[in-house]
Order: sequence, then C-alpha cells, then structure tokens
Amino acid sequence: MQSSPLLLEEPIRMASILEPSKPCFFPAMTKIVGTLGPKSRSVDVISQCLEAGMSVARFDFSWGDPEYHQETLENLKAAIKSTKKLCAVMLDTVGPELQVVNKTEHPISLQADTLVVLTPDQDKEATSNLLPVNFNGLSKAVKKGDTIFIGQYLFTGSETTSVWLEVKDVDGDDVTCVIKNSATLAGSLYTLHVSQIRIDLPTLTDKDKEVISTWGLQNNIDFLSLSYTRHAEDVRHAREFLSKFGDLKQTQIFAKIENIEGLTHFDEILREADGIILSRGNLGIDLPPEKVFLFQKAAIYKCNMAGKPAVVTRVVDTMTDNLRPTRAEATDVANAVLDGSDAIVLGAETLRGLYPVETISTVGKICSEAEKVYNQDLYFKKTVRYVGEPMSHMESIASSAVRAAIKVKASVIICFTSSGRAASYALSSFATVFSGNRRLCHWLGRVTIRVKHVSSGLCYKAELLLDMATKLPLPLQTCVRGMLPGPAVCCFNIYGQNPRHTTHTAASIVTTL
Repeated sequence: MQSSPLLLEEPIRMASILEPSKPCFFPAMTKIVGTLGPKSRSVDVISQCLEAGMSVARFDFSWGDPEYHQETLENLKAAIKSTKKLCAVMLDTVGPELQVVNKTEHPISLQADTLVVLTPDQDKEATSNLLPVNFNGLSKAVKKGDTIFIGQYLFTGSETTSVWLEVKDVDGDDVTCVIKNSATLAGSLYTLHVSQIRIDLPTLTDKDKEVISTWGLQNNIDFLSLSYTRHAEDVRHAREFLSKFGDLKQTQIFAKIENIEGLTHFDEILREADGIILSRGNLGIDLPPEKVFLFQKAAIYKCNMAGKPAVVTRVVDTMTDNLRPTRAEATDVANAVLDGSDAIVLGAETLRGLYPVETISTVGKICSEAEKVYNQDLYFKKTVRYVGEPMSHMESIASSAVRAAIKVKASVIICFTSSGRAASYALSSFATVFSGNRRLCHWLGRVTIRVKHVSSGLCYKAELLLDMATKLPLPLQTCVRGMLPGPAVCCFNIYGQNPRHTTHTAASIVTTL
C-alpha cells in the first residue's frame, strides 16, 4: 500500500491492533497546545501537563487580567525549570469578539421558545430575559432570521451551557431573539457569535495592543494568536505593531481563521502569516456541517504545501467533563494528524476542564498512534512535486537530507539552527533540532533540544556530535551512535552569516553507522 496515505502492512492483521504499543523515547510529533486557566495554573498541574506532552502554553486574554496571567506564567516557568521540558508561550488576542456580560456571575437559565433581549447597555443586570452585550452596533449588523450563538465555549449541540438564538425583531439598539434550546449560562463572560455576519471592529483592538506592549513585551512571547483574522492586512498590521518592540520582532503570528470572511481570504492570509489556526468552534458554526471536513482538509493541505504550521482546535470537547473522549472525537484527532496537522489546541478541556493532564495524555497517545501509520515518503514526494524546480538553495539542501534519510532508513535527522528556518525545511517527522529557539516547539516532528550556542560548523565534526550525544538520554544516545538496525543519523546544517538572508549556503549530510 505504498500509494496509500497510511503505512499498513499487507495482509492487515486486525488482531495486531490489540497489541500494546511499543514504548518510544520521543513524544508525539504532533504538538499539543494547552490553554492554562483555573484548573491548570498551579505549578504541580502544569508540571504534569508538560510531562504529559504539552509543548505550548496558551494564554487567552478574552478573560482574566494581566496580573492573573502573569501569576500563571510564573508557575509555568517554575514547572519548566523543575521538569526540564521546553514550552513556548502563546498570547491569544481578544480581537473583535462579542461578549455577554454577567456582572453578578449568577447562573442564567434560558428556556426554549421564550424571548430574550440583547442590549448594548452594560449597566443593566443580566437576567433570563435580558443579556447585556459589549457591542453597540449589534442591532445594525443583524436582521430578522439571523442566527446568534452564546455560550462559554459556543454551541456544539451536545452541551447545555450554550444557547442558539434566532433574531425576531430589532428595536433601536436592542435585538429581540427567540431561544431555540434550553440552557444555563454560568460565569461572568460568554462568547457571542453571529453566524455569517461581519462585525465592524478592528482585528487588533486597543486592548490587544495594550496587552501585547506590556505583558507580551515583558515576557517576550513566542507566538501571537491573532483572533478573527479576516484579511492579509490584519496580519501585516499586527506584524508592523510587533516590529515597534525590538524583543517581539521574532514573535510568530498565527492567523486564527474563525469566520467565512477569513475563509474567503485564506490564501492571502496564509502568505502573510507564520502559521494558521483552524478555529473549528466559530467556523464550524458558520459552515454547513457537511462542509467542515472539506475546509479542514483543504486548509491543512495548503499549509503543508506552503511549509507553514497548521493547528486544529476543538477535538475532544467532551473531555472537559469526562475522563474519556467519544469514539468520534478519538477518530477526529487521528484524522487531523493524518490530514497533516502540526498541532492540536486544547481550550476548555485544559482551561476549566476536570481532567487537564489526562486530556493532554490521551490526545498525545492518539496522535502518536496515528503518526506510526503516516506515510512520510508519500508526503515528501508530494511536497517535492508541488514545490517544483528550480528550488531555493535551502529547499534543495533540506530535501536532499530528507531523501537521504528515507533511503538509508535513518532513525533521526539532526539539525543545528538558530532561527529555526533550516529545521522548517526538513519535511520529515523525525527531525531532532539542536537550537536555542523555543519557538520551534510548534512544528510537527521537531523534537527541540535546547543548547546555548549553535556552531555553524558543528555538523562537520562527528566527534562533537557524538560527544553531545553522551549528554542525551540513553534511547537517543542509541539512535545517534548507530546501534539501531541501519544507519542512525542523518545530520545537516545550513549556514551563512545570517541564516535568514544567507547567500552562501552549504550542507553536510552525515550518516553515523
């Protein structure tokens, strides 16, 4: 089945599925982004999350103040120090997100087939008949028959903590809606999403800019998740703003595609962004259910061919309150990996879920199993055909390294890099990166090992490579020293005065037997 996207040996023995998975030194190649919050902000829980496989910590500023998130980040730093696990930091902006404000924080019960009024007057108290909204232009944006969703984590169809509304009437600034399902809204803030309607608010709000210029700059964030990205200009504007702060020039911008407008301009957004987050919560509401899978597969394919990370959200919603995912969710995680996803985002599951550590562990195990049957050779050939000729120097060198690794059945590819650009060209899931750049924690298949200095000539000195191997855990030492069947290491280096703008590029492919 060499032409299949799955590597399954013929004849397929179904009984082999029941055999225990072989232990592996490397964690899942697919990265796991955990959202830190009330249920996952202590040093102990964060440490367990890191051990379970979390490689990026997401800080969602749609709730909580900077002081709260700073305390959580300090706990993260302590956990990283104690576990010696790398973890990147992602700041998730609020953007033009509409919210219902419940100052009393008392639960609000909504009954199906009754009426509720949405008002921009935030001084009024939230009740079962009246919900204050943080947007004055809602009445101008909607019309009779439009669909509105409200909830802590939006509408999924299976939870009772979100509600589906249909606009019945618009009276001045107020919008009267019919409640379509019974639900109980708990907490102080709920997200409001109007299906397929443009909201006339900036993508990077003044509040976002304040958080980035203070909290983000202070903590030298690795990733900026740009919520509700609708145009390429949104990414350019965010990058221009980041460039004003020297320490944030290297911060990568991940465009979050959350509505039809972002989907329509996907190609131009992809060209500008460093990576794409497929926000299936919001976008899954805008799209017909039968179209969601098609968007996911097409978007991930485009990201793969462009060589940019693709990140998928909303995979194991039920694990917010349950210890096991549903069968559909487990299959969904595996299919995301087989589609080519670089990372999985866990939101409510780790933010306010009852089992944050177990969720990360479960998703990691599913990803790892899917990766074992992922046809890397087929993916590599498809990518080379897509890139075509002539290739750039870097692409040519990286593709040669990957081709050599596949042909000699190398156990690992080792790449020395400062910026991470060289590693990004290694289109394989068995690259181990020696770098001082923790931003590589978001790339599929890159096991990042942090070193203080990366010498451009290190690859030419096999003895230094082997010396470094003695400082690694035993299983990886075995790989490097060639004690596994077949050649063990394919090592390459792309060098120049500036890795980002190098004109003199060379490589060394070293096979250790």
